[in-house]
Amino acid sequence: MADTPVDLAHLARYTGGDKSLNAEILRLFDGQISEMVDQLQSIIAQRDQKKWRQVTHTIKGAARGVGAFAMGQAAADAEPVDPSAQPDRAGQALETLKSQGEAVQAFIADYLAA
Repeated sequence: MADTPVDLAHLARYTGGDKSLNAEILRLFDGQISEMVDQLQSIIAQRDQKKWRQVTHTIKGAARGVGAFAMGQAAADAEPVDPSAQPDRAGQALETLKSQGEAVQAFIADYLAA
C-alpha cells in the first residue's frame, strides 16, 4: 500500500500507466465518492441496513479498484454496521469515510492538475 490516498502503481496494473486513462478513471471515482457518501447520510436517517451494506460494499470495491486502499478499508469497517441498531457508530463510520474521501478527492485534484 502507498503512503498516498491513491496507489498509482496499483492503478497502473489496470491502465498500463496511461495517464489519460488514469485521469478518466479517477474523475469517475471522484464523482462517485461524493454521491455515495451523500447516500450514506440519508441511509442513516432512514436506518436502512440493507442499503447501508450495499453502498459501503460498493465504496469498498470501487476504492480498492482504483488503489484508494485506506478508503476501501474504511468502507470495509463500515459495512457490518447496522444504522438502525447503531446510529452513532454509523455516524462515526460515515465521518471516517468522508475524511478518507476528501483526502482521495484532494489527491485526484492534484493529479489532474499536474
